[in-house]
Amino acid sequence: MNFHYHLLINPAAGSGNAQQTAKLIIQLLDDGDYTYTPYYTKKAGDERTLVARLQELLTPWESEPADPPEVFHLLVVIGGDGTLHGVVNELFLLGRTLPVSYIPAGSGNDFARGIGLSRDPQTAFNQLTQAKAPQKLNVLVYEEAIKEEMGIVLNNVGIGLDALVVATTNVSTSKKMLNKYHLGSASYAFYVLKALFTQKTFPILVEVNGQELAFERAFLCTTTNIPYFGGGIPIAPMADPKKEVVDLVVVEKPNLLAILHFLFQLIRKKHTKNKHYQHFSSSKLRIVSVVPQPGQADGEILGERSYDLNFSTAEQYIWY
Repeated sequence: MNFHYHLLINPAAGSGNAQQTAKLIIQLLDDGDYTYTPYYTKKAGDERTLVARLQELLTPWESEPADPPEVFHLLVVIGGDGTLHGVVNELFLLGRTLPVSYIPAGSGNDFARGIGLSRDPQTAFNQLTQAKAPQKLNVLVYEEAIKEEMGIVLNNVGIGLDALVVATTNVSTSKKMLNKYHLGSASYAFYVLKALFTQKTFPILVEVNGQELAFERAFLCTTTNIPYFGGGIPIAPMADPKKEVVDLVVVEKPNLLAILHFLFQLIRKKHTKNKHYQHFSSSKLRIVSVVPQPGQADGEILGERSYDLNFSTAEQYIWY
């Protein structure tokens, strides 16, 4: 099959590292005599505008096409998880089911970790060009009733601690500095440690598997599609993007000594045995947080507010 790769490049991702990644990928495409067209974002939201413009050019995926196309037009996103989030959400709102490929070039790159896509640009490029078909992955669909919002989530939606980490890390100078040395995940780790001691508890209501559960002292509430958040922290090691379920992790805040114990277990990936850690899995669930809290979706800040979230699942094809 012959491909025309449409490169959607966010040069600002990874504090500018994505620009270097894009240069490398373009050089590899030139060396291999591939056909491609690059498109560059200049500001936040441009990825959505580009997708709306390109959607009619892109080729839908059929597992056994009756009439295979002479040229398969494939969208390749070069940027961070937030860039990919914007792309798949625009396709979702447009009602288009199209495969997307991805070269991770952000700070955390949790989506690549979660699906087994290399975070090394050249290896990810090889995975893309050698793949004969896209992988069908599960993604989360959320509907927020208070502000009447809806969208797709590739990684996770967090209320509380992880959203606080995202909000503080994204504006930090340390993240930009560490990104220059390809250590962006380290900035997340530092702010996770800080947030463990500063995040206040809040009440939430969870409806899952026919039960209504109240948590009075939650400080982390993460609905996830993959094991990781915050640049590689395996908060939900049981999560699998190939399963059609929603995974929810709730952690209620213990005392100081217990926080340190939980952190030690988290580092050793033994935290799921902690008595303050609770995990739920379902095809649908609802979370209500009446006390305003910071929120994030795929590393994009949702703001500090109350939430009434309903989650279900959908399919997204990723070519790798």
